[in-house]
Amino acid sequence: MAEPLPRRQRLVLAIAVLASFVAFLDGTIVNVALPAIDRELGGGLVTQQWTVDAYLITLGALILLAGSVSDAFGRILVLRIGLIGFGIASVAIAAAPDPLVLVIARAAQGAAGAFLVPSSLALITSTFRDAAQGRAIGIWTSLTTGAMVVGPLIGGLFVDLLSWRLAFLINVVPIAATLWLLRRLGEREQRRPDARIDWIGASLCTLGLGAAVFALIEQPNLGWGSPAIWAPLAAGLLMFGLFLVRQRTTRAPILPLDLFRARNFWTGNIATAFVYGALALNGFVVAVYLQQGAGLTATLAGLASLPITIMMILLSARFGTLAGRHGPRLFMTAGPLLMAAASLLLLTVSPEFSYWWQVLPSMLVFGLGLAVTVSPLTSAILGAIETERSGIASAVNNAVSRVAGLLVVATIGLIVGGRLDLDGFHRAAIATAVLMLAGGLVSWAGIRNPARMPQPEPTAR
Repeated sequence: MAEPLPRRQRLVLAIAVLASFVAFLDGTIVNVALPAIDRELGGGLVTQQWTVDAYLITLGALILLAGSVSDAFGRILVLRIGLIGFGIASVAIAAAPDPLVLVIARAAQGAAGAFLVPSSLALITSTFRDAAQGRAIGIWTSLTTGAMVVGPLIGGLFVDLLSWRLAFLINVVPIAATLWLLRRLGEREQRRPDARIDWIGASLCTLGLGAAVFALIEQPNLGWGSPAIWAPLAAGLLMFGLFLVRQRTTRAPILPLDLFRARNFWTGNIATAFVYGALALNGFVVAVYLQQGAGLTATLAGLASLPITIMMILLSARFGTLAGRHGPRLFMTAGPLLMAAASLLLLTVSPEFSYWWQVLPSMLVFGLGLAVTVSPLTSAILGAIETERSGIASAVNNAVSRVAGLLVVATIGLIVGGRLDLDGFHRAAIATAVLMLAGGLVSWAGIRNPARMPQPEPTAR
Protein backbone atom coordinates (compact mmCIF):
# COMPACT_ATOMS: atom_id res chain seq x y z
CA MET A 1 0.00 0.00 0.00
CA ALA A 2 1.33 3.45 -0.93
CA GLU A 3 2.36 5.72 1.94
CA PRO A 4 0.19 8.80 2.56
CA LEU A 5 1.49 12.01 1.03
CA PRO A 6 2.93 14.80 3.20
CA ARG A 7 0.72 17.84 3.75
CA ARG A 8 2.52 20.07 1.24
CA GLN A 9 2.38 17.42 -1.47
CA ARG A 10 -1.33 16.87 -0.82
CA LEU A 11 -1.98 20.60 -1.16
CA VAL A 12 0.07 20.85 -4.35
CA LEU A 13 -1.74 17.88 -5.88
CA ALA A 14 -5.15 19.28 -4.91
CA ILE A 15 -4.28 22.66 -6.45
CA ALA A 16 -2.99 21.04 -9.64
CA VAL A 17 -6.09 18.88 -9.97
CA LEU A 18 -8.58 21.70 -9.38
CA ALA A 19 -6.82 24.18 -11.66
CA SER A 20 -6.72 21.67 -14.51
CA PHE A 21 -10.27 20.58 -13.70
CA VAL A 22 -11.47 24.08 -14.60
CA ALA A 23 -10.09 23.86 -18.15
CA PHE A 24 -11.17 20.25 -18.72
CA LEU A 25 -14.66 20.90 -17.35
CA ASP A 26 -15.26 23.64 -19.88
CA GLY A 27 -14.07 21.45 -22.75
CA THR A 28 -16.60 18.72 -22.01
CA ILE A 29 -19.47 21.12 -21.32
CA VAL A 30 -19.09 22.96 -24.61
CA ASN A 31 -19.39 19.88 -26.84
CA VAL A 32 -22.74 18.93 -25.32
CA ALA A 33 -23.97 22.53 -25.46
CA LEU A 34 -23.13 23.11 -29.16
CA PRO A 35 -26.54 22.15 -30.62
CA ALA A 36 -28.33 24.39 -28.09
CA ILE A 37 -25.95 27.27 -28.84
CA ASP A 38 -26.70 26.84 -32.54
CA ARG A 39 -30.47 26.79 -31.92
CA GLU A 40 -30.38 30.02 -29.90
CA LEU A 41 -27.65 32.04 -31.64
CA GLY A 42 -27.65 30.45 -35.13
CA GLY A 43 -24.74 29.97 -37.51
CA GLY A 44 -24.83 26.20 -38.04
CA LEU A 45 -21.69 24.07 -38.17
CA VAL A 46 -19.43 27.12 -38.62
CA THR A 47 -20.59 28.68 -35.35
CA GLN A 48 -20.12 25.34 -33.61
CA GLN A 49 -16.60 25.00 -34.99
CA TRP A 50 -15.64 28.55 -33.99
CA THR A 51 -17.09 28.07 -30.50
CA VAL A 52 -14.58 25.26 -30.03
CA ASP A 53 -11.69 26.65 -32.07
CA ALA A 54 -11.69 30.23 -30.73
CA TYR A 55 -10.85 28.71 -27.36
CA LEU A 56 -8.24 26.36 -28.83
CA ILE A 57 -6.53 29.06 -30.91
CA THR A 58 -5.65 31.28 -27.96
CA LEU A 59 -5.06 28.31 -25.66
CA GLY A 60 -2.72 26.60 -28.12
CA ALA A 61 -0.83 29.76 -29.03
CA LEU A 62 -0.50 31.36 -25.59
CA ILE A 63 0.15 28.16 -23.66
CA LEU A 64 3.76 28.35 -24.83
CA LEU A 65 4.07 31.89 -23.51
CA ALA A 66 2.41 30.81 -20.27
CA GLY A 67 4.93 28.00 -19.83
CA SER A 68 7.83 30.43 -20.15
CA VAL A 69 6.16 32.88 -17.78
CA SER A 70 5.51 30.03 -15.34
CA ASP A 71 9.17 29.06 -15.19
CA ALA A 72 10.34 32.69 -15.07
CA PHE A 73 7.86 34.38 -12.74
CA GLY A 74 6.52 31.50 -10.66
CA ARG A 75 3.84 28.84 -11.10
CA ILE A 76 1.60 30.17 -8.35
CA LEU A 77 1.40 33.69 -9.81
CA VAL A 78 0.59 32.27 -13.24
CA LEU A 79 -2.10 30.03 -11.77
CA ARG A 80 -3.77 32.98 -10.04
CA ILE A 81 -3.82 35.00 -13.27
CA GLY A 82 -5.30 32.09 -15.20
CA LEU A 83 -7.98 31.34 -12.62
CA ILE A 84 -9.22 34.92 -12.33
CA GLY A 85 -9.19 35.47 -16.09
CA PHE A 86 -11.01 32.21 -16.72
CA GLY A 87 -13.75 33.14 -14.29
CA ILE A 88 -14.31 36.55 -15.91
CA ALA A 89 -14.42 35.03 -19.40
CA SER A 90 -16.91 32.38 -18.26
CA VAL A 91 -19.31 35.11 -17.13
CA ALA A 92 -18.93 36.83 -20.52
CA ILE A 93 -19.77 33.58 -22.34
CA ALA A 94 -22.90 33.13 -20.26
CA ALA A 95 -24.03 36.64 -21.21
CA ALA A 96 -23.15 36.48 -24.94
CA PRO A 97 -26.00 38.00 -27.07
CA ASP A 98 -24.75 36.73 -30.46
CA PRO A 99 -22.18 34.36 -32.03
CA LEU A 100 -19.51 37.09 -32.38
CA VAL A 101 -19.49 37.98 -28.68
CA LEU A 102 -19.56 34.29 -27.81
CA VAL A 103 -16.54 33.55 -29.98
CA ILE A 104 -14.61 36.54 -28.58
CA ALA A 105 -15.39 35.47 -25.02
CA ARG A 106 -14.33 31.90 -25.81
CA ALA A 107 -11.03 33.25 -27.16
CA ALA A 108 -10.51 35.18 -23.93
CA GLN A 109 -11.31 32.06 -21.94
CA GLY A 110 -8.73 30.10 -23.93
CA ALA A 111 -6.12 32.77 -23.22
CA ALA A 112 -6.78 32.43 -19.49
CA GLY A 113 -6.87 28.64 -19.73
CA ALA A 114 -3.37 28.71 -21.21
CA PHE A 115 -2.06 29.64 -17.77
CA LEU A 116 -3.70 26.72 -15.95
CA VAL A 117 -2.60 23.27 -17.12
CA PRO A 118 1.16 23.90 -17.69
CA SER A 119 1.55 25.54 -14.28
CA SER A 120 -0.42 22.71 -12.66
CA LEU A 121 1.78 19.98 -14.09
CA ALA A 122 4.91 22.02 -13.42
CA LEU A 123 3.92 22.22 -9.75
CA ILE A 124 3.68 18.42 -9.67
CA THR A 125 6.98 17.77 -11.46
CA SER A 126 8.83 20.26 -9.24
CA THR A 127 7.35 18.78 -6.05
CA PHE A 128 7.40 15.01 -6.70
CA ARG A 129 10.34 12.83 -7.74
CA ASP A 130 10.91 9.42 -9.39
CA ALA A 131 8.14 6.83 -8.81
CA ALA A 132 6.21 9.31 -6.67
CA GLN A 133 6.03 11.61 -9.69
CA GLY A 134 4.50 8.87 -11.85
CA ARG A 135 1.99 8.14 -9.10
CA ALA A 136 1.14 11.85 -8.71
CA ILE A 137 0.64 12.32 -12.45
CA GLY A 138 -1.55 9.21 -12.46
CA ILE A 139 -3.67 10.63 -9.63
CA TRP A 140 -3.81 14.00 -11.41
CA THR A 141 -4.96 12.27 -14.59
CA SER A 142 -7.63 10.16 -12.93
CA LEU A 143 -9.04 13.00 -10.82
CA THR A 144 -9.03 15.64 -13.55
CA THR A 145 -11.05 13.26 -15.68
CA GLY A 146 -13.76 13.81 -13.11
CA ALA A 147 -14.43 16.83 -15.28
CA MET A 148 -15.35 14.38 -18.02
CA VAL A 149 -18.03 12.98 -15.70
CA VAL A 150 -19.59 16.19 -14.43
CA GLY A 151 -18.98 18.19 -17.61
CA PRO A 152 -21.32 16.30 -19.95
CA LEU A 153 -23.82 15.75 -17.13
CA ILE A 154 -23.87 19.41 -16.13
CA GLY A 155 -23.95 20.55 -19.73
CA GLY A 156 -26.75 18.16 -20.63
CA LEU A 157 -28.87 18.88 -17.55
CA PHE A 158 -28.48 22.64 -17.87
CA VAL A 159 -29.28 22.56 -21.59
CA ASP A 160 -32.37 20.40 -21.10
CA LEU A 161 -33.70 21.92 -17.87
CA LEU A 162 -32.34 25.49 -17.68
CA SER A 163 -30.00 27.10 -20.22
CA TRP A 164 -26.63 26.34 -21.80
CA ARG A 165 -25.51 29.74 -20.53
CA LEU A 166 -25.70 28.75 -16.88
CA ALA A 167 -23.54 25.66 -17.49
CA PHE A 168 -20.50 27.87 -18.05
CA LEU A 169 -20.93 29.58 -14.67
CA ILE A 170 -20.22 26.32 -12.82
CA ASN A 171 -16.50 27.12 -13.29
CA VAL A 172 -16.78 29.61 -10.43
CA VAL A 173 -16.85 26.80 -7.83
CA PRO A 174 -13.50 25.08 -8.61
CA ILE A 175 -11.91 28.48 -9.30
CA ALA A 176 -12.84 29.74 -5.83
CA ALA A 177 -11.68 26.50 -4.20
CA THR A 178 -8.30 26.62 -5.96
CA LEU A 179 -7.67 30.26 -5.02
CA TRP A 180 -8.41 29.37 -1.39
CA LEU A 181 -5.98 26.42 -1.47
CA LEU A 182 -3.28 28.65 -2.97
CA ARG A 183 -3.63 30.91 0.07
CA ARG A 184 -3.30 27.90 2.37
CA LEU A 185 -0.16 26.75 0.57
CA GLY A 186 1.33 30.08 1.59
CA GLU A 187 4.32 30.04 -0.76
CA ARG A 188 5.70 33.02 -2.63
CA GLU A 189 7.86 32.56 -5.70
CA GLN A 190 10.55 35.03 -6.68
CA ARG A 191 10.84 36.55 -10.14
CA ARG A 192 13.96 35.50 -12.01
CA PRO A 193 16.08 38.64 -12.59
CA ASP A 194 16.92 37.58 -16.15
CA ALA A 195 13.30 36.75 -17.07
CA ARG A 196 12.18 37.94 -20.52
CA ILE A 197 8.97 37.51 -22.50
CA ASP A 198 8.98 37.10 -26.26
CA TRP A 199 5.91 39.16 -27.15
CA ILE A 200 6.80 39.20 -30.85
CA GLY A 201 7.00 35.41 -30.93
CA ALA A 202 3.70 35.09 -29.08
CA SER A 203 2.03 37.47 -31.57
CA LEU A 204 3.40 35.61 -34.60
CA CYS A 205 2.24 32.27 -33.19
CA THR A 206 -1.26 33.50 -32.29
CA LEU A 207 -1.88 35.37 -35.54
CA GLY A 208 -0.41 32.56 -37.64
CA LEU A 209 -2.62 29.93 -36.07
CA GLY A 210 -5.69 32.17 -36.16
CA ALA A 211 -5.36 33.01 -39.85
CA ALA A 212 -4.73 29.39 -40.89
CA VAL A 213 -7.65 28.07 -38.84
CA PHE A 214 -9.97 30.75 -40.22
CA ALA A 215 -9.15 29.54 -43.74
CA LEU A 216 -9.72 25.89 -42.85
CA ILE A 217 -13.08 26.54 -41.19
CA GLU A 218 -14.45 28.86 -43.88
CA GLN A 219 -13.09 26.89 -46.87
CA PRO A 220 -16.19 24.66 -47.27
CA ASN A 221 -18.30 27.84 -47.65
CA LEU A 222 -16.03 29.92 -49.92
CA GLY A 223 -13.79 27.38 -51.69
CA TRP A 224 -10.02 27.26 -52.06
CA GLY A 225 -10.07 29.70 -54.98
CA SER A 226 -11.43 32.57 -52.86
CA PRO A 227 -8.85 35.21 -51.81
CA ALA A 228 -10.60 35.20 -48.41
CA ILE A 229 -9.32 31.63 -48.00
CA TRP A 230 -5.92 31.31 -49.66
CA ALA A 231 -4.68 34.74 -48.54
CA PRO A 232 -5.13 34.19 -44.77
CA LEU A 233 -3.92 30.60 -45.13
CA ALA A 234 -0.71 31.75 -46.82
CA ALA A 235 -0.28 34.61 -44.34
CA GLY A 236 -0.87 32.26 -41.42
CA LEU A 237 1.69 29.73 -42.62
CA LEU A 238 4.19 32.52 -43.26
CA MET A 239 3.74 33.99 -39.77
CA PHE A 240 4.04 30.59 -38.14
CA GLY A 241 7.22 29.96 -40.15
CA LEU A 242 8.60 33.30 -38.98
CA PHE A 243 7.67 32.30 -35.43
CA LEU A 244 9.81 29.15 -35.71
CA VAL A 245 12.70 31.13 -37.19
CA ARG A 246 12.49 33.63 -34.34
CA GLN A 247 12.60 30.82 -31.79
CA ARG A 248 16.02 29.86 -33.15
CA THR A 249 17.43 33.38 -32.79
CA THR A 250 15.75 35.11 -29.85
CA ARG A 251 17.39 35.14 -26.41
CA ALA A 252 14.16 34.17 -24.65
CA PRO A 253 12.16 31.79 -26.87
CA ILE A 254 8.69 30.72 -25.82
CA LEU A 255 9.32 27.48 -27.72
CA PRO A 256 12.89 26.42 -26.91
CA LEU A 257 13.73 24.21 -29.88
CA ASP A 258 16.54 22.51 -27.98
CA LEU A 259 13.90 20.66 -25.97
CA PHE A 260 13.31 18.53 -29.05
CA ARG A 261 16.82 17.07 -28.81
CA ALA A 262 15.42 14.69 -26.16
CA ARG A 263 14.13 11.62 -28.03
CA ASN A 264 11.19 10.85 -25.75
CA PHE A 265 10.18 14.51 -25.78
CA TRP A 266 9.92 14.96 -29.55
CA THR A 267 8.58 11.47 -30.17
CA GLY A 268 6.04 11.83 -27.38
CA ASN A 269 4.85 15.14 -28.79
CA ILE A 270 4.34 13.64 -32.26
CA ALA A 271 2.31 10.87 -30.65
CA THR A 272 0.43 13.52 -28.66
CA ALA A 273 -0.52 15.35 -31.87
CA PHE A 274 -2.06 12.23 -33.39
CA VAL A 275 -3.79 11.02 -30.21
CA TYR A 276 -5.22 14.36 -29.09
CA GLY A 277 -6.26 15.31 -32.60
CA ALA A 278 -8.23 12.07 -32.65
CA LEU A 279 -9.69 12.77 -29.20
CA ALA A 280 -10.89 16.22 -30.28
CA LEU A 281 -12.49 14.79 -33.41
CA ASN A 282 -14.21 11.99 -31.52
CA GLY A 283 -15.48 14.25 -28.73
CA PHE A 284 -16.94 16.83 -31.11
CA VAL A 285 -18.56 14.37 -33.52
CA VAL A 286 -20.05 12.00 -30.96
CA ALA A 287 -21.55 14.77 -28.80
CA VAL A 288 -23.11 16.57 -31.77
CA TYR A 289 -24.25 13.51 -33.79
CA LEU A 290 -25.95 11.80 -30.86
CA GLN A 291 -28.18 14.87 -30.53
CA GLN A 292 -28.66 16.04 -34.11
CA GLY A 293 -28.45 12.64 -35.81
CA ALA A 294 -29.61 10.03 -33.31
CA GLY A 295 -32.11 12.34 -31.59
CA LEU A 296 -30.87 12.00 -28.01
CA THR A 297 -31.39 14.77 -25.50
CA ALA A 298 -28.38 16.78 -24.37
CA THR A 299 -28.39 14.96 -21.03
CA LEU A 300 -28.35 11.51 -22.65
CA ALA A 301 -25.66 12.63 -25.09
CA GLY A 302 -23.62 13.78 -22.10
CA LEU A 303 -24.12 10.43 -20.37
CA ALA A 304 -23.06 8.52 -23.49
CA SER A 305 -19.35 9.05 -22.80
CA LEU A 306 -19.63 8.26 -19.08
CA PRO A 307 -18.03 4.78 -19.47
CA ILE A 308 -14.85 6.42 -20.82
CA THR A 309 -14.58 8.59 -17.74
CA ILE A 310 -15.27 5.74 -15.32
CA MET A 311 -12.50 3.68 -16.91
CA MET A 312 -10.14 6.66 -16.66
CA ILE A 313 -10.89 7.26 -12.98
CA LEU A 314 -10.52 3.60 -12.08
CA LEU A 315 -7.41 2.79 -14.09
CA SER A 316 -5.31 5.91 -14.85
CA ALA A 317 -3.36 5.97 -11.59
CA ARG A 318 -2.69 2.23 -11.85
CA PHE A 319 -1.31 2.48 -15.37
CA GLY A 320 0.73 5.53 -14.36
CA THR A 321 2.34 3.43 -11.61
CA LEU A 322 2.97 0.51 -13.98
CA ALA A 323 4.56 2.82 -16.55
CA GLY A 324 6.81 4.20 -13.80
CA ARG A 325 8.02 0.67 -13.09
CA HIS A 326 8.21 -0.83 -16.57
CA GLY A 327 8.60 2.19 -18.87
CA PRO A 328 6.02 3.97 -21.02
CA ARG A 329 6.67 2.45 -24.48
CA LEU A 330 4.31 -0.53 -24.33
CA PHE A 331 1.48 1.51 -22.79
CA MET A 332 1.84 4.37 -25.27
CA THR A 333 1.64 1.84 -28.10
CA ALA A 334 -1.19 -0.37 -26.85
CA GLY A 335 -3.45 2.47 -25.69
CA PRO A 336 -3.85 4.26 -29.04
CA LEU A 337 -4.30 0.92 -30.84
CA LEU A 338 -7.15 0.07 -28.47
CA MET A 339 -8.73 3.47 -29.17
CA ALA A 340 -8.36 2.90 -32.92
CA ALA A 341 -10.30 -0.35 -32.57
CA ALA A 342 -12.90 1.44 -30.44
CA SER A 343 -13.37 4.08 -33.14
CA LEU A 344 -14.00 1.44 -35.79
CA LEU A 345 -16.69 -0.06 -33.56
CA LEU A 346 -18.69 3.14 -34.17
CA LEU A 347 -19.15 2.01 -37.78
CA THR A 348 -21.90 -0.25 -36.39
CA VAL A 349 -24.07 2.85 -35.77
CA SER A 350 -27.02 2.66 -38.17
CA PRO A 351 -30.33 4.44 -38.81
CA GLU A 352 -31.90 1.96 -36.34
CA PHE A 353 -29.92 3.51 -33.52
CA SER A 354 -29.13 1.57 -30.33
CA TYR A 355 -26.76 3.04 -27.78
CA TRP A 356 -26.29 -0.24 -25.91
CA TRP A 357 -25.16 -2.29 -28.93
CA GLN A 358 -23.69 0.33 -31.24
CA VAL A 359 -22.05 2.93 -28.98
CA LEU A 360 -21.43 1.45 -25.52
CA PRO A 361 -18.89 -1.21 -26.68
CA SER A 362 -16.87 1.55 -28.34
CA MET A 363 -16.99 3.72 -25.22
CA LEU A 364 -15.72 0.88 -23.00
CA VAL A 365 -12.78 0.00 -25.26
CA PHE A 366 -12.03 3.69 -25.82
CA GLY A 367 -11.96 4.31 -22.06
CA LEU A 368 -9.55 1.42 -21.50
CA GLY A 369 -7.26 2.68 -24.25
CA LEU A 370 -7.30 6.23 -22.91
CA ALA A 371 -6.50 5.06 -19.37
CA VAL A 372 -3.59 3.01 -20.71
CA THR A 373 -2.22 5.99 -22.66
CA VAL A 374 -2.52 9.30 -20.83
CA SER A 375 -0.42 8.94 -17.67
CA PRO A 376 2.47 7.09 -19.37
CA LEU A 377 2.44 9.66 -22.19
CA THR A 378 2.62 12.60 -19.79
CA SER A 379 5.31 10.95 -17.65
CA ALA A 380 7.45 10.04 -20.67
CA ILE A 381 7.42 13.57 -22.06
CA LEU A 382 7.99 15.46 -18.80
CA GLY A 383 10.49 12.88 -17.58
CA ALA A 384 12.70 13.57 -20.61
CA ILE A 385 13.31 17.20 -19.56
CA GLU A 386 15.10 18.57 -16.49
CA THR A 387 12.85 19.64 -13.63
CA GLU A 388 13.67 23.36 -13.77
CA ARG A 389 12.21 23.49 -17.30
CA SER A 390 9.13 21.44 -16.48
CA GLY A 391 6.84 24.45 -16.92
CA ILE A 392 7.81 25.08 -20.54
CA ALA A 393 8.02 21.34 -21.28
CA SER A 394 4.47 20.88 -20.02
CA ALA A 395 3.37 23.95 -21.95
CA VAL A 396 4.85 22.65 -25.21
CA ASN A 397 3.11 19.31 -24.79
CA ASN A 398 -0.20 20.95 -23.97
CA ALA A 399 0.22 23.34 -26.89
CA VAL A 400 0.80 20.39 -29.22
CA SER A 401 -2.33 18.64 -27.95
CA ARG A 402 -4.49 21.78 -28.20
CA VAL A 403 -3.21 22.80 -31.63
CA ALA A 404 -3.75 19.25 -32.89
CA GLY A 405 -7.35 19.41 -31.66
CA LEU A 406 -7.71 22.88 -33.11
CA LEU A 407 -6.62 21.81 -36.59
CA VAL A 408 -8.73 18.66 -36.61
CA VAL A 409 -11.87 20.50 -35.47
CA ALA A 410 -11.16 23.17 -38.11
CA THR A 411 -11.15 20.48 -40.81
CA ILE A 412 -14.26 18.64 -39.59
CA GLY A 413 -16.23 20.06 -42.52
CA LEU A 414 -13.79 18.37 -44.91
CA ILE A 415 -13.71 15.12 -42.92
CA VAL A 416 -17.49 14.68 -42.72
CA GLY A 417 -18.20 16.05 -46.19
CA GLY A 418 -19.77 19.30 -45.00
CA ARG A 419 -22.61 17.65 -43.11
CA LEU A 420 -22.63 15.60 -39.91
CA ASP A 421 -25.11 12.93 -41.03
CA LEU A 422 -24.61 9.17 -40.61
CA ASP A 423 -22.15 8.95 -43.50
CA GLY A 424 -20.20 11.89 -42.10
CA PHE A 425 -20.21 10.25 -38.66
CA HIS A 426 -18.74 7.08 -40.14
CA ARG A 427 -16.07 9.03 -42.01
CA ALA A 428 -15.11 10.76 -38.77
CA ALA A 429 -14.86 7.38 -37.00
CA ILE A 430 -12.46 6.10 -39.67
CA ALA A 431 -10.39 9.30 -39.48
CA THR A 432 -10.20 8.94 -35.69
CA ALA A 433 -8.99 5.35 -36.03
CA VAL A 434 -6.29 6.36 -38.54
CA LEU A 435 -4.99 9.11 -36.24
CA MET A 436 -4.92 6.75 -33.24
CA LEU A 437 -3.11 4.07 -35.24
CA ALA A 438 -0.48 6.62 -36.24
CA GLY A 439 -0.04 7.65 -32.59
CA GLY A 440 0.53 4.05 -31.50
CA LEU A 441 3.01 3.31 -34.28
CA VAL A 442 5.00 6.49 -33.57
CA SER A 443 5.23 5.52 -29.88
CA TRP A 444 6.42 2.01 -30.67
CA ALA A 445 9.06 3.24 -33.11
CA GLY A 446 10.31 6.24 -31.16
CA ILE A 447 9.79 5.96 -27.40
CA ARG A 448 12.59 4.49 -25.30
CA ASN A 449 12.12 3.21 -21.77
CA PRO A 450 14.42 4.86 -19.21
CA ALA A 451 17.31 2.72 -18.05
CA ARG A 452 16.55 1.01 -14.79
CA MET A 453 18.70 1.94 -11.83
CA PRO A 454 20.82 -1.02 -10.64
CA GLN A 455 19.56 -2.57 -7.44
CA PRO A 456 22.05 -2.54 -4.53
CA GLU A 457 23.55 -5.85 -3.50
CA PRO A 458 22.06 -7.24 -0.28
CA THR A 459 24.44 -6.78 2.62
CA ALA A 460 25.59 -9.78 4.61
CA ARG A 461 24.20 -10.00 8.07
